[in-house]
Amino acid sequence: MLKDRHLRLAAEYDNFRKRTTKERAEVWSRAQADLVARLADALDDLSRFAHIDPAEIDSKTLHDGVDLVERKFWKELEAAGVTRIDQAGVPFDPHVHEAVTMQPAAKPEQDHTVGQVVQPGYKMRDTLLRPARVIVLTWQGQ
Repeated sequence: MLKDRHLRLAAEYDNFRKRTTKERAEVWSRAQADLVARLADALDDLSRFAHIDPAEIDSKTLHDGVDLVERKFWKELEAAGVTRIDQAGVPFDPHVHEAVTMQPAAKPEQDHTVGQVVQPGYKMRDTLLRPARVIVLTWQGQ
């Protein structure tokens, strides 16, 4: 009798584990699909611009169109919690920055600050998606 209860409990736990794993995968799939659906309009606009005959469009119109598409992408990405890490002049933070090289700082207060962002980084809420690749200023002393 005790053995039967133990086997039943083990089977129930195994079913619970399988069900929660399946539900977690389904939620993840729905979240990905939701993000792609939010970006679909911007992707369509980008596709239209990619297939325009260069002889039929001037550079200002092309620039304005690409700017519009970028704003659409960022509107949806920000709504999803994505932020860009691209500030110069802030203290170097190894949690969000990756130093690619160092340059001398002009003044002591610039020591260990970001002098230039080589490639922006991205966060989604509290999760770092990609660190910003930066040039770090270091005070050499005069």
